[in-house]
Amino acid sequence: MQSTTHAAAGNHRRWGKLWRATVWTVMGFFLLNVVFMILTVMVNSVATRWFGTLLPEGLTLGWYGRAWDEFQLAHILVVTLEVVASVVVLAIALGVPAAYALARARFPGKRLVMLLILIPMLVPPVTYGIPMATAMYQIGVGGTLAGVILSNLVPALPFVILVMTPFIEQIDPGLESAARIFSANTFQYFRHVLAPLLVPGMLAAGLLVLVRTISLFELTFFTAGPDSQTLVVALYYAVFSTGVRAPQAIDAMAMIYMAITMVWVLIALRFVSPTQLVSRVKEAPREA
Repeated sequence: MQSTTHAAAGNHRRWGKLWRATVWTVMGFFLLNVVFMILTVMVNSVATRWFGTLLPEGLTLGWYGRAWDEFQLAHILVVTLEVVASVVVLAIALGVPAAYALARARFPGKRLVMLLILIPMLVPPVTYGIPMATAMYQIGVGGTLAGVILSNLVPALPFVILVMTPFIEQIDPGLESAARIFSANTFQYFRHVLAPLLVPGMLAAGLLVLVRTISLFELTFFTAGPDSQTLVVALYYAVFSTGVRAPQAIDAMAMIYMAITMVWVLIALRFVSPTQLVSRVKEAPREA
């Protein structure tokens, strides 16, 4: 009996080691492919010529200047900054009060309301992006900067609500009662009591919305016009639009986009823990 138990334990350990080795091998192979793809784009963006050889014939940074001029990156970066800043400000301004209302209110169907709010995050953007873009073009907003901002705000606002609701639930409701005792109105309570406590949550939500907006392609593609394209949409047009374009210039544009995105991702990870994305809206305890 004892020998059988030891044999079973030995087999379990061997299978466990084999499983861990398999997982690490697959992960390593995947990461290695990603690294090599990025290195290929990076090297090609500074290559003079690279055909059929292990390394390019020469290196140059001239493709970055050509991409800057050919694709009008100065204007595109300004538009991207305007879209991202507007979406972040509007999402915080509208999402924080909505999250406060959901965190403090108790009413039948609260979970259903939360589910309806989170639908833009749960379903693919294409499913509602096409009819939304059609409606925007019918009312004259499509193809404008305002249309791009509104379309990006649709998934950003629920994201802010999802992130901010747990932060607000952790704040003692007694603080509001104490503020009322000292004759503070709602605006004064938000400004002097609630806002300082919510700064970490608003910073987290703002940075995450910023990164998400920079990389959001579908909704921006559906609603952007010639003068309202963000960097990711301009990169798509550079690759797939008609005309002969040097692949090195396109790769240089891709590296600019990746560098901007990675900078903001690193800033977000510096101030935001990834575990903040995994949150659950807690139900307030019912009174006896």
